[in-house]
Amino acid sequence: MNDGLDRSTQMPSVDAWLAQAKQSPQAGSVGMYLTHNGVVRETAKARIRYGEENTKPVVGMTFSYDAEKAEAVIAETYKMPGIYYIRMWMAEGERKVGESLMLVLIGADMRPHAVDALDYLMGRIKGECVTETEKF
Repeated sequence: MNDGLDRSTQMPSVDAWLAQAKQSPQAGSVGMYLTHNGVVRETAKARIRYGEENTKPVVGMTFSYDAEKAEAVIAETYKMPGIYYIRMWMAEGERKVGESLMLVLIGADMRPHAVDALDYLMGRIKGECVTETEKF
């Protein structure tokens, strides 16, 4: 599969993904590829999102996802204007600070469409498809 959800257990190469995307039938319509690499950060979500000052440093995370829900979100994202290519990979299990949780590649006709699609996709994935448990 050259687009959609990549279910491999090891983190794929963004360079390989880009090479494959540029060979896809939709490549002629793409004017921009946008990538996202989500990683485990040391700063707790409560501090980043809610301003809680008294949080301990994060030392790791347990991460999982619902593949069927993720595939449905990807299909919905393809309905957005100018979106021609989407590829996503997510980790599962225990991850340490600095390790990757997910990769996303979006091919769109222009930058605003790619940015809007990434924002939509990530909002839905994080809100509906993943379970993240920080470890302190």
